Order: sequence, then C-alpha cells, then structure tokens
Amino acid sequence: MDFRSDTVTQPTQAMRQAMATAMVGDDVYGDDPTINELEAWAAQRHGFEAALFTSSGTQANLLALMSHCERGDEYLCGQQAHNYKFEGGGAAVLGSIQPQPIENEPDGTLCFKKLAQAIKPDDIHFAQTKLLSLENTINGKVLPLEYLQQAREFADQHQLQLHLDGARVYNAAVALNVDIKAISCHFDSMTVCLSKGLAAPIGSLLLGPKTFIQKARRIRKMLGGGMRQAGILAAAGKIALTEQVERLAIDHANAKKLALGLDKITGFQVNVEHVQTNIVFAKVAPTLDMAALKHHLHECGILIGTGNPLRFVLHNDIQTEDIDVLLQQITTFIQQN
Repeated sequence: MDFRSDTVTQPTQAMRQAMATAMVGDDVYGDDPTINELEAWAAQRHGFEAALFTSSGTQANLLALMSHCERGDEYLCGQQAHNYKFEGGGAAVLGSIQPQPIENEPDGTLCFKKLAQAIKPDDIHFAQTKLLSLENTINGKVLPLEYLQQAREFADQHQLQLHLDGARVYNAAVALNVDIKAISCHFDSMTVCLSKGLAAPIGSLLLGPKTFIQKARRIRKMLGGGMRQAGILAAAGKIALTEQVERLAIDHANAKKLALGLDKITGFQVNVEHVQTNIVFAKVAPTLDMAALKHHLHECGILIGTGNPLRFVLHNDIQTEDIDVLLQQITTFIQQN
C-alpha cells in the first residue's frame, strides 16, 4: 500500500493490452497514428484547437511557460504552485522567465488585489508581466468555478495570458460534478497529467491554440522531449481519459474516510473540511517519532511520505479496506510507543 503519491499508480490491465497492440510510428515526423489520434481527440474534448503529448507534467508546464513568455518576461503564480516550487526552477533556468509568486490564500486561490499590485509597469527597469498561472487542484483543494471566471476577467483586464496547471484537474471536475470544459473554457492553455490519479504510466498533455502548440512542439524538441514510437504511451493515456475519470470519486471518498480516521488518533490532527479530493494533510504531534512510525508501517507493507504536515494521497491502487489497515497499524504503533 503506497500512500506517498498518486504518481505511483500501476497501469490498468486495459492499458497494458492497449499498449501491447498500439499502432505506432515516428512522432517527431508526425507519423505516430496513436499519438495523433490522442492529441486531436484531447484538443476537442477539452475545447482547445490543438494538443501536444509530453513525457511529464513538468515538461508540459515548462513548454507552456516558454511558449507564452520570452526571455526576460515574468509570470505570476502561487507560492505553492508546482511550476514554481517543485519543478527545479526550470522556467528561470531554461526559459530565462522570472516567476513572481504570490502567497496562496487558505483555500488555494490567489488574491486579485495582490496579483494586480505585482504586475510590473511598462518601464525598462522591469520584467514584462505576461502570464498568470493557476493550479487546480492545489494541495488537493478545488478552485471554485466563480473564481476561475474572475481569473479570466482579471487576465483580460490586465492583458495577460491565463494558464492552468491541471495536473489533477479531473479531480477538480469530479469534485465539482461538472464536465471538464466547465473548467478548461476559462484558460488560454492547460496541462492534464495522465499518470497521477488517472493511472497511465507516463505522460501529460499540453492544450492550447494551434500556433501556441506549434511553438511548444518546437521547444519540446529543443529540450530533448521529441519521442519516437510514443503511441505505446498514448494508448494508455487515451484509456486514462475515457475509463478512469469517474472512479476518481472513489479516491475522494477514501480520502474523507482516512481524514476522519486519522483525526481520531492521538497525535494526529486533520482539518476534515479541507479534504476536498484525494489528498489528506495531517499535522503530527512533535512528540511522535515519525522515523519509527514510518519504519513500522514499512514492515507492514505500507509506504508513507515524510514531513509535517504529513501528506497521504489516495489513488487507483488503494482500496477502502487498505485505509482500515493503515489506521489500525498507526493506532497499534501509538499504543505500543
């Protein structure tokens, strides 16, 4: 049982079969029929002109930033944004793009007043602010549809492009009980990770206008992201989007169950109301020996992460009964120590 992340999901049997029989070609030449079919289908499904299959969400976000911004430009994002905090500084290192992070509000949103104050004036002393990048979900929290509409209006008012890091955007759509287009319609570009809760082994999609995707495709090649017979991966990605979306509700229910259970254990504190999708954060008492707990769980075949708060992520390979086992083993450890 691996609660560290939803990136650990194993491909489903249907994915393995599709990968084994996928028609393939050289994608750099544009000859892979399975890649081409996924990109065309995904663009239409999400309401964009074009799509690009990439090796990872980090690559897809970097391509988006480098396609929206030129060297010396700036993008606005949250302090907790993955493409600012957890992607190796790629925008700055590889794109020469300056990030301007804004503190996330408790609900994951960004304050428009603070964003407006961070936009640089048209002056040769400053980087040019070109883009606002949001993330949905953000630490498991869902950005409300009303907020997305306000973000669109803000971007238009300030002549900014609007990008969505949609690594877990389908978790957001399922939690809101809306079609994915109710979210994607507000953005100029968007990424979708196929290898988290949707359980594909590899890959993310970047979606946007045709000229934007053409530029991103060129940069992808420059960064070494041009793949050859990648239809093997795209075949799994298509199944992720067509067969794995609705079951995300199970992960959300399991997360709520875990949150309620952890909150009842001595030494753990969970704000259950903040658990909206598949991620649970638990504050752990400083007197609890986390290294010993992690070792105990590992001996029981259970993997958890590190840190305080401690993050648990629910996914396709975690069953409801696994949560009962985790809670029991944590309780046993507490009682014995």
